[in-house]
Order: sequence, then structure tokens, then C-alpha cells
Amino acid sequence: MSIAYAQSSDEFVARRVFPVVPSEKQYDKYYEFTQADFNRVQMAQRAPSTESAEGRYRLSNNAYACDVFALHKDIDDRERSNADAVFNLDAEASEFLTHQSLLKEEVDFAAKYLVASVWGTTITGVASSPVAGTSVLQWNDGASDPIANIRTGIRTIKGRTGLRANKFVVSQEAWDQLVDHPDILDRIKGAASPSSPAIVLRQAIAALFELDEILVMGAIVNSAAENQTASHSWISGKTALLVHAAARPARMTPSAGYTFAWTNYATPGTPNRSPVGIYRFRMDHLKSDRVEIESAYVQQITGAPLGYFFNSIVA
Repeated sequence: MSIAYAQSSDEFVARRVFPVVPSEKQYDKYYEFTQADFNRVQMAQRAPSTESAEGRYRLSNNAYACDVFALHKDIDDRERSNADAVFNLDAEASEFLTHQSLLKEEVDFAAKYLVASVWGTTITGVASSPVAGTSVLQWNDGASDPIANIRTGIRTIKGRTGLRANKFVVSQEAWDQLVDHPDILDRIKGAASPSSPAIVLRQAIAALFELDEILVMGAIVNSAAENQTASHSWISGKTALLVHAAARPARMTPSAGYTFAWTNYATPGTPNRSPVGIYRFRMDHLKSDRVEIESAYVQQITGAPLGYFFNSIVA
């Protein structure tokens, strides 16, 4: 037997929050329509024998650049010759590399999106004396009001964009406080079931806020260098993020964020190109087989007004 500490893919949310936009090129641009032009009434009364009023909207260009990331695992010939039958060295190397790819994307997601001052609103959790509009009581405090806080965020996004928040990304620490908060428990009594308590609980809370999905960031990362004492911590910190995310990428479809993936590089010539490619090839000079993973992507904020961020929301 063998023991590996790969985290479940369910703990990683980076690929599930925002749509992935396949890109033929590493560098390119996307168009952004001016929101003010769409929400300003331009239609006017038409007099007999006159032309209709002309409607206008403006476009701007925003650039993106997909970075290339790669990692390999070599399987030495001696290692392969001495491996017991229980081991599938190629499959295990692929699983390890896939886990590393998920971990990298999750860390990048937190660094890009779970930070203050990049979204339309940032609210900071405090232990006492919150200031309206900038801070709220941390959700581990029984006197806090997470239901009102989250609904304020949903209403704020809707009020400034006309679009409703549909996804809630929450750290494991903040989620644990939410599900135990007396106000939440009072609203969803009897929601969980013995067969799937966690799934039903998330669905019940999502329904409470009229959200499509709640995504709990449960992955951890070791920040220590190799051969040093491990230092594990939650990737997401003590944060939460409300966003409007498009169901799929499309022209004129706003989304708080998109992931642009250079699929023409990672998996060229394949029918359903993926942003991640895994390859196996021979390294004769090392007397090893190499398994390598490579991806090319960039995570981009494409609609800051469509996000509402809670920082340090639990103690």
C-alpha cells in the first residue's frame, strides 16, 4: 500500500467560480462596453416623418497575457524496475502534477480576487464598533448580522450594475462560523439530511440568499521550503466574496471575472482543447521517463462593480 496526501479536487474552487475563455493567442484583448450607456434611457418620442433617436454605446479595449506554468516528475529507470506491482508510477506522477496545477491556480485565485480594494466594495470585519459602509461585526460574534451583511452586498451589486450576485465564495473558517451562527441556524432548521448534510446545507443557505451556488475554499497550502518544517494554512484566509459570474463566456455577457486560457498552446490540435496539458516523454541522458504538466492562463477581473468583498470577516 501507499499513502499520499493529495487534497480532494472538491476543495479547489478556482476553476468553478468564473468561466474559462479559450484563447488562440497568448496575448490578446477583450472589449468592454460602457455600463453607463446601457443604463441611461436613450429612447425618445418620435414625431411624424422624423428619424428615430440614435442610441450609442462606447467600447474600450483591455489587454490580457497568459502566463505559462510547468512542472515535471521524472521516473528513473531504476525506480521503475524496483517498484512493486501495486505502484503505477506514470499515473501517480500525473495525479501529483494535476494536484500541483490545482494548487497553483487556487493560490493565484486568492492573490488575484481575495484582496481588498480591487472590487467595487470592500467591507472589513471588526471585533467592535463597526462603521457603516466600511466595516461590520465579525461573524464569529453572536451579535453580528451576516444575513443583513450578505443581503446588503447583493443589493449593492444589483443597485450599481442591474445584475444580481449569483455566487458566494467563502473561506473554510468563515463558512464554519456562518453555519453555526444562530441567525442562520434559525432560518434553515431541518435543512441537512443524514445522507448529504454538507451539500444540503449549502443549498439551503444559497436558497436563503437566492444565490446559484456557494463555493467553500477548503484547500490548504504549505508555505515552507523543501526540507523545512511544514507550515500549512488556508489558501483563502478569513474572507468571503460575492460576485456576479457569467454561466459561460459570451460576447456582451458581463462577469466579475474571467480566466483566459491559451488552449492553442497547451493542447494544440485536439478537438476539445484544454488549458492544461500533460505529456510523457523519454529523457535518455537521465535514463528516465519524464511526466510534465503545463498550463497557460491568466485570471482577470473584468467587472469590479460586480464584486463585493468581505475581508477579515472572522476573528
